[in-house]
Amino acid sequence: MSFRTRLLISFSVAVILTAGLVTLIVSSATRRAFEQRDNQRTAALVALFRREVARRGDEVVQRVEGLAAAEGTLRMAIDLSRTDADAAPYVNEAGALAAAHGLDLLELISYDGTIVSSAEWPARFGYKAEWVAQPVDWKSQGAFFEAVELPDETALALVAVRAVSAGDRNLYVVGGYRLDRQFLAALPLPAGMRALLYRNFPPAQTLTDANGPVASAAALDELIGNVRAHLRDAAQTVDWPDGPETLQAMPLLGREKNLLGVLLVGSSRRDLAALVREIRRTGALAAFAGILLGAALSFWAARRITLPVERLAAGAREVASGNWNARVEMASRDEIGELARAFNSMTLQLVEQRDRLVQTERVAAWRELARRLAHELKNPLFPLQITIENLQRAKEQAPEQFDEVFREGSETLLAELADLKKIVGRFSDFAKMPPPQLERVDVNEMVRQTMRLFEAQFQGEGRPPIVAQIDCAEDAGFVEADPEQLGRALQNLALNAIDAMPTGGTLRIRTARRDGRVELEISDTGQGLTKEECERLFTPYYTTKQHGTGLGLAIVQSVVADHKGKISVESEPGRGATFRIELPEKP
Repeated sequence: MSFRTRLLISFSVAVILTAGLVTLIVSSATRRAFEQRDNQRTAALVALFRREVARRGDEVVQRVEGLAAAEGTLRMAIDLSRTDADAAPYVNEAGALAAAHGLDLLELISYDGTIVSSAEWPARFGYKAEWVAQPVDWKSQGAFFEAVELPDETALALVAVRAVSAGDRNLYVVGGYRLDRQFLAALPLPAGMRALLYRNFPPAQTLTDANGPVASAAALDELIGNVRAHLRDAAQTVDWPDGPETLQAMPLLGREKNLLGVLLVGSSRRDLAALVREIRRTGALAAFAGILLGAALSFWAARRITLPVERLAAGAREVASGNWNARVEMASRDEIGELARAFNSMTLQLVEQRDRLVQTERVAAWRELARRLAHELKNPLFPLQITIENLQRAKEQAPEQFDEVFREGSETLLAELADLKKIVGRFSDFAKMPPPQLERVDVNEMVRQTMRLFEAQFQGEGRPPIVAQIDCAEDAGFVEADPEQLGRALQNLALNAIDAMPTGGTLRIRTARRDGRVELEISDTGQGLTKEECERLFTPYYTTKQHGTGLGLAIVQSVVADHKGKISVESEPGRGATFRIELPEKP
């Protein structure tokens, strides 16, 4: 992944995370603030309802007391207290009195609980309402909730009872207000809130609001059931098709603490849902704008940062490919410009150091070559000198033996000259290493051919045996290589391994393919090498043997380098050595 792409992703992720975090914080804060305000509004409305119920209760009590204290009511009580009293003249009295005193409900009940007159249901004349005649101090009782039977339904009402005494008998005045949709409509509700009333008595347990029966009332069954079970306030949020709503429910208890109804105060959360959607939409737009901004910033950053970095990378590749004169032109004076100037200074120093190193190595190489040539030529020159001196002495001192001495000396001269030719040939081969002639080579087959060349030496007479192990990977495959040069390199490594095991041991050759390259390992169980010997092992003319020119491993390294490969050695004294060659499939 390019640096420019990473910049784009980094900027985009940063902006998206920031927008998402801000959106989350704002929406959460908005939700909390809305819920706090909603709870306050609901609590205020519940308190308002309680005050309204208390106010209306006081109003009912005042009107019922006023009616009970009226002169006409007192005369009616006296008249009805007689033993032979006739209630028929008062059957329709309740309706007129209710209208005169502003009451929705009014019943006049005699001392024994018989209904004398009913404003809401005149046909109830003569019915019993025995609960009124119970020994209760009605004067000390305030208004209370009561289920009142009407001709077509049973209504929930807020009623009060007062007794009018006439001798030892009472006339009970029962009056009140209905709690119905008109009552709910009269409540001063703020926008987004509504009140609902559930009537908890047969024949029909219904849920109404100011507009009439509530559709989908089943969604509130759990909330109402909770109030019915515990007789205390409860709350629930309901997801309606047109949006969520939070409802606070409070029980309405009768005079015997029985549940007659439930008042529900609903606060719509549609505004909150719409606000949250708007915040999220704004957050999504901000994230999209952030992506565009990230793309623009990454493009700008690429021009300001990545392009100079790419120039530096190109310069580094030039140096790695061998062009040590590569320079990076940079006009900026920031850290990138300072890095470019440091790079140019580094390459200049590398060129100078390379030139000095080349000169030093050239002198050292010629000195080493001269030393090695002197060492190699010294041995055959001394026998040549001795042979010529013998010939001269035989010519001067014993001419009769000159022919025999000449014949022996000629053989010695020819043998030493042959050794000289061989030495010069080895140095010439190293100096004239030809470029590889590449062709498709089966690595495993070449290894097997190399090992077959040394089978006679593995089990040679007069020396301990050497066990050969070949571990060739099936996927080693082919490489583009010069079979003659690569074969000679393997032969040199195998011969070195054999020489390193004068007391016998194990020679192991392994092949493998890894990451598109072929590996060859030649291991022995010989005497091993020190760290210093491993570091100098591939230096021309350096050898750890008593015989040899020190060119074998130098030739192997040259062959591997010409094939664009690498060679390394791992060894410890007494633990053998392992030579590892890595070759590319195609140089």
